[in-house]
Formats: sequence, C-alpha cells, structure tokens
Amino acid sequence: MKNIRAVTGIFIAMALGCTEGQQRNNAPETALEQHRLNYHFSPKTSWMNDPNGMVYHNGTYHLFFQHNPDSNVWGPMHWGHATSTDLVHWEEQSIGLYPDSLGTIFSGSAVVDKDNTAGFGENALVAIFTHHNHAIEDARTGLHQYQSIAYSTDEGTTWTKYEGNPVLPNPGIWDFRDPKVMWHEATGRWIMTLATKQTVTFYSSPNLKVWTQLSEFGDGVGAHGGVWECPDLISFDHDGKEVWVLLVSINPGGPNGGSATQYFVGDFDGTTFTPYETEAKWLDYGRDNYAGVTWSNIDDRRVFIGWMNNWDYANVVPTGNWRGAATIARDLDVTSINGKWYVTSKPVPELENITELIHELQEQTADETSIKRVAGEVPSTYRLDFMAKADKDFTVKLRNDANEWVDIGYDAVAKQFFIDRRQSGNTSFKDNFASRDVAPRIGTDGSIRMSVFVDVASLELFADDGLTVMTEVFFPTTVYNDIILQGGDGQAFGDIKISRIASIWK
Repeated sequence: MKNIRAVTGIFIAMALGCTEGQQRNNAPETALEQHRLNYHFSPKTSWMNDPNGMVYHNGTYHLFFQHNPDSNVWGPMHWGHATSTDLVHWEEQSIGLYPDSLGTIFSGSAVVDKDNTAGFGENALVAIFTHHNHAIEDARTGLHQYQSIAYSTDEGTTWTKYEGNPVLPNPGIWDFRDPKVMWHEATGRWIMTLATKQTVTFYSSPNLKVWTQLSEFGDGVGAHGGVWECPDLISFDHDGKEVWVLLVSINPGGPNGGSATQYFVGDFDGTTFTPYETEAKWLDYGRDNYAGVTWSNIDDRRVFIGWMNNWDYANVVPTGNWRGAATIARDLDVTSINGKWYVTSKPVPELENITELIHELQEQTADETSIKRVAGEVPSTYRLDFMAKADKDFTVKLRNDANEWVDIGYDAVAKQFFIDRRQSGNTSFKDNFASRDVAPRIGTDGSIRMSVFVDVASLELFADDGLTVMTEVFFPTTVYNDIILQGGDGQAFGDIKISRIASIWK
C-alpha cells in the first residue's frame, strides 16, 4: 500500500527537485539506534515500505524498495536499492529509480531479459513499475497510475527509463498498479500480474513493451476488506504436479486488522488463474508482514521477503530518523492437508551462517521457567526453538528489567496461536498498536514445533514447519533479556534451544 490518499501534486514537485545523478549518504551511523534491528535489512536513514524489483542475477540478490530519501515518513516514492550475495548481509546502494515528469515510482518488479526480447541487450535487467502522478491526466496516460519500464546493462548499478513510457496506460480506474512480471515458458511470453481495484488482471507481452489483457481474477473470491495490491504469481513442483500460488496483499482487511497478505492455490494455464478453493488464507497472521513478493530468476526456490510494518501505524512508529524494515527472507512451498492446500514459509537456511547455539535445555515441566535464571544470558537477537504438547496451553514471555513483555502462546481449546504486545513497552504512538493477535493452528500433529526469531524490536514466529506464521514489531524501553516458559497442567517444553544471531551491520 502506498497511502495514496496522501499523494498530492506538491509531492511531484518535491520529487523532481531530486535529480537522478544525486547520491545518498551511506554512512552507517544509525546502526546503534535503540530500536535498530541487527539482522534485518532497513535503510540507514529515512523511509522504507514495499520491497520492489527483486531479482537474482550473476550471484547477487537485488532488493529494491519503496523509499522516501528525504524524510522518515511516506512521501515521494523512489526505488531504494540494496544487494546481497547470501540473503542475509545487505549493502545499501545508490537509489535505483527516481521520480520524473511522469510521476513518482511506485511498486513493481524486475526480470532478466535473457533473450533480449525488449531490445535493450542480452541479459539486461528490466524493471517494470507503476508511475504515479496526480498532475497528469490526458489522452495518452489516462488516470494517475500506469505501467512503465526501465533497463540496466551494468548489473543494476544505473537505470535508463524507456522513452516510450508508459507501456501500459490506465484503462480508466483509480487503483492500477504493482506489476509483477515473469516469463511463462509454456506459452513463450511475459506474463504481468497487476493489481486492479479489488481484483488482479493478467496481461501478456512478447517484448515487455506491448501488453495484451488476458483475464481477471478475484471478483467474489477471498477477502475484500480493502484495496488489493502487490500481487505475485508463482509456481511450485509438488510431487511432479505444477501448482500455482497467487499472493495478494490487502489493506485494510487483514485477519488481525490493517495490512496483510492473502493467498490462493490453484492452476494457471497461461491465460487464466483458477483457484482450488475460494476462501482467504493468510501467508502471515501477524500485524507486521505486508506487500511481500518473491525474487525472480531463481529456478529452484521461491524466496520471499516482506515489509515489516502495518499501514495502521507505519508513519508514527518510534524509530528515529529511519522507518521501516524488511522481514527475514523466507523459502515458500506448498503442501496439502486433508484435501486443502497451504503455503508454508520457512526462514532461509542462509541465516544459519550467522547463528550460534548458546543454550540447550532438557525438558521443562514446571509452571514457570526463567531461561535467564536456569541457563544464563539471553541476547537481544536470537532464535528460540522448542516443542510443546498440542493439547495443552502454553505461553512464552519475552521480558525485560522494566517489567515490559510480549507474550507468545497457544490456546489449546481454541486451537489458536497468539501474540500479545499490549504490555510490550511504548504503545502510545497509535491507539490501535497495542493488540492481542491470533492465528489458527493448521498442523495436526500431537506436538507443536515452534521457532521464534527475535531481533531487538521484532519477532517472527514459525509454527509447525511454517504452516502458521506471525510477524510483529514492538518498542520496549530496554531490550528483553529473559525468556519465561509458562506451562503447567501437564504441559512440557522439549528440545529447547536458544541461538544467538549475529548482527549484519559492519
């Protein structure tokens, strides 16, 4: 979501004052801020929201992102840029795409044009993005959102906008944005998945310049509590069967309020997407994973990353001169349980390279166990793994010396996981931030497997091998330095491991 109701003509004027030749200050002076995350990507200064243009090329993962380089609140959108060789350590680069006379640069995608279909050069990187401009409304461009392209022949360092932009004019609707483009091998053409009001429209092209409408999906299907955006159509090989997944972010309308990403599993024949089921399923039930998409040009994996925030309060979270961060990268897959299809999310294994086991505990059956008391130091950035009985309640409390805490737990009667951040620290910046959020248990085993990634001011919960996921941010006055396991009534915590995760900042 781009908070587009805040867009006015003055943003265009502000944006055009920043030329494409300008560079930003890359000094990592903000790495020691109170709520700066240690192993998640965030810009060194200023505002970040949706990940964009994610493409893998010649051993490098490119992460572009919605960025306002002149403020820590949403404003004239640019494409910020970061690169990584391992999905863990990120190096912030110069801004990739700047606003121009056609508008600011909203969300989109990037591809490797291996066969030079667009004529920009073999293996050129091509970005497909939404130009957003209230000030332009004429016969050529239609309304204020339309799709354009840019290309790079130097590994994404510099970009040239196509002189024929826009390549897909607006057909006369308000919400017309966030193109995610892929090469469809079976039909030998590019497929664009585009957010159009509260549906997704598919287009095809032989050359990334001329687009033909194919079909529309979404009317009467899934959740419609807010605008649909940032779609992503991806395929999986599941036991020899090609299974397609359509991700669609929605704001508002998430399962716990505000922003969230739903998904549909089904078939795609090169023209039409047909879901197996029509109800909404959620990629992440927490309040703070939004607008995520997957990297293109990775043949054997579907790697996802999202924006770790929520439009309910994104502009006011208390993080100083920067706002916004990315989730950890996650591998997506599909599975079928009792005739229903689900998407699983698991932290990428590359994270293990910065992870060190520091505590391993035997089974704990007491009503309350303090990890700090029985095992020692709990760092501010860590991974917690454990197993628990699925027929008993449990709570895991992250707590600091200021008696602030976040509860993570499971309600066995309701068969729901929960995260309660009402006593987490500073919640006063927005009246709807303090919340107790829930997620259904999808797994059916008698034991729950849980992995929780904690990073100073965020947590990401992966239950039952990624069948249920929750992501939440919080802002304690001092870091949480203890983990309290609360069971009782025969509950037992087993296979307890606490692993320190190193900082990615140099």
